[in-house]
Order: sequence, then structure tokens, then C-alpha cells
Amino acid sequence: MLMTSSYVGSVSSCLFIVITPSIYYLAPILVIIGITSLGCSFVLLNAFLPLLVANYSDSETSKPSSPSASFSNLEFELEDLDPQSKHSVHKPDPDRLARDLERSAQISSNGVGYGYMSAVFVEVVSVLILWLFSKTNIGQTNPSLPIRFILLLVGIWWAIFSVPTLLWLRPRPGPPLPTQSQNLGPQGASKIRTFLFYTQFSLRSFWGTLRRAIRLRQTLLFLVSWFLLSDAVATISGTAVLFARTELHMSTIAVALLSITSIGSGILGAFVWPRIQQSWSLQPKTILLLCVAGMEIIPLYGLLGYIPIFQKLGFIGLQKSWEIFPIAVIHGVVMGGISSYGRSVYASLIPEGSEAAFFALFAVTDKGSSAFGPAFVGWIVDQAGTIRPAFIFLAVLVVLPAPLLWMLNVEKGREDARLSAKGEDEGRGRYEMVCAE
Repeated sequence: MLMTSSYVGSVSSCLFIVITPSIYYLAPILVIIGITSLGCSFVLLNAFLPLLVANYSDSETSKPSSPSASFSNLEFELEDLDPQSKHSVHKPDPDRLARDLERSAQISSNGVGYGYMSAVFVEVVSVLILWLFSKTNIGQTNPSLPIRFILLLVGIWWAIFSVPTLLWLRPRPGPPLPTQSQNLGPQGASKIRTFLFYTQFSLRSFWGTLRRAIRLRQTLLFLVSWFLLSDAVATISGTAVLFARTELHMSTIAVALLSITSIGSGILGAFVWPRIQQSWSLQPKTILLLCVAGMEIIPLYGLLGYIPIFQKLGFIGLQKSWEIFPIAVIHGVVMGGISSYGRSVYASLIPEGSEAAFFALFAVTDKGSSAFGPAFVGWIVDQAGTIRPAFIFLAVLVVLPAPLLWMLNVEKGREDARLSAKGEDEGRGRYEMVCAE
């Protein structure tokens, strides 16, 4: 599924090279296919994170954990709390929790850091392509060709660097999908019935995952805080680009350089935040809180433009275009920490065996929140006629997830997830016994 979604997305990006103004209506279809494939790829890729942590090499023995070992046995220490019980009982181990969270953060941070490196390289090449086309008659006679050529490059890049995943990433173990084995008749299931069957299964599975997440209080607490944090991040990113274009009158290439600055700083954040955590022995949720505090600097700095003394100076408070580049550095460093530690903390709150389903819910929470903040900013801009008043809303929006993250108890959430997985396994076992009888 991961490889299928990756190559469908890469092909949809490459196909933009044939989109001309006469067939412009095909472009939104390719966008939908590409973005959906990208979202599916992230969901499936993130689902490997808890399993990679469980099979991480033990630094004390220098021996990797057995891939066939039970995930729960790798995650939790066993202790027979009840002498009369025939079964061992899981006892949460704070030390093991800390080690696993550190490993999860390390893997996630490395992935985010290398991803940012790739993004910076592709963006630099894209800016170079735009500049070269601007010097030729081709770019002037066919304005959409440079962007279409860049999308072709992105699709090829996506396809090439999916090959290592195809060659070396092991299949993720898990139960098979259900099959239509009842009431099919002599001809079997038609394609339409099969499609409807799996569509119904998907919706039912998502609803079941949502209900389980609601019962897991700490998981729900994190998802709500992540919803608010994702909304704040998406709103700040979109508002910054809009502010740069309309208020600071920056060119397309300047905005692209701004994006490169932010993503390049994300590389620094992805690799520096784990060192900060280790040096100061901080909890992962503390890193997220520090990132929220860092993100708050951005709207507060924009509000300095309202202070008369800075208005007289003519700079400070995002009055000059060069000021937005240091802000982009802060944004990138903070995003490196948020991207790494958000997945790391959430991975520890997922019931065993439900990683893909819960990371799908994570993705829905992430992307589903991206419309609320920008829509409200758009309303503020319509009312005020300028973007700067939106910084007040952004300053409030950024701090909203902080109290929820502060209340998050990762250790309790992990134990609740283990109990939920245990109950799910017992229920599945009883169901299989009934079916067998």
C-alpha cells in the first residue's frame, strides 16, 4: 500500500507536464490524486514508527530485538503481580517508557531532518529552474511551463527515492483484511460489491478507531491539542506567505527563498532538539511546549509593528522584507521539533496492532484542522483590509494547545493503550472461537 500510494502520487505529479491551458480542468483532479496519495503515504509510513522502536537495537546488549517477537513483549516489562494467575501482567516501566520515547524521537527526528534536506535541495533546484526559464523566451511565451517542469522533477524525485523503501523496508506484520466469503453466490463477488464492501469496512474501521480514541482519554487529549497546534502552524505558514506577497511586496523567487530558509532551519531543529532533550533530560511533551513558546514569538513580533516607537524607526515588527527571514529561521527550527516530537509522543499512545488506523486519525486531525484558522484570518483581512490585525488572532491560537499538552500524562496514556489492545485481542479471540464452533 505504501509503494502503491507513492507511485500513484509521483505519476500524478509528473502528468502536470502535459497540462496546458486548454485542458486546465484536469489539473484539480491530479492535485486531488497527488495530495491524497501523499497523505496515504505519510499515514502508512508513520505506522512503521512504533514497530521500528520496538525492534530497535538494545544499546546494552548490542543485539537487535527479534522481528518476530511480540510488540507488546518488546514494549513492556512483564511481572506476575498475581501469584494465582496463570498469565503474566504488564507493569508499566517508567525507565523503559523514557527509553522508548527517546528512541522514537531519535528515529522521527532523523526522518524529519533528512526529509527537510531533500526538500531544501529540490527547492533550490526549483528556484534555479525558475530563474533559468525567466531568462529565455520559452518562459515568457509559456508561463506555466516552468512550474509544470518543476512538478515533473518532483514526481521523478518521489519515484526514485521510494525505491529504497521497496527494496529494504520489511513488510509490516498485521492481520489480513477481511474477505467477502458469505452470500456471494456461484459467480462470486462483483467488482462493485467488492468496492462497496471495502468502503463500508473502511468507514466502519475509522468509526471504531475514533470511538476507541475517545475512550482513551490521554490519546484524545493529545489529538485535540494536536488539532489546535496543526491549525496554528498551518495558519501561520499561510499568513506568512500572504503577508510577504501583499504587505512586504516580495517576488516569487524571494518567497521561494523564504521557504528554503524555513525548511533549511527545520533541518537544524530536527537534529538539535533531541540533543537539547538529552542534555537537559527533558520529557518529549516539554519539547513540544517549548516549540509552542517558540511559535508564539512569530505573531508577537508582528504585533510590535503597532508600537509607535518602532513605527518611527521604520523597522522591527515586520515592516521591512528582510525581517521575515529571521522569523523564517525561528519557524523552521520550531517546526523541526513539532514534526519530530508530535509523532514520537503520539506513537506511545497507540494500542498495539492499531498503528495504521490511529495514524490515519492523526493525519485527519492534522489536515482536517488546516481550514479553520486560515478561514478566520481571511475574514479578518476582509474586515480590516490588511493582514497585520490577524497577528492578534494568531497569538491567541498558538497558545491554545499549551494547557492540553501540559495536562498530558504519557505514562498513563501508554498503559491505557496497552489495556485497550489487550481487550481488543481478547474480543477477537472470543469471536474466532465462536466462528470456529
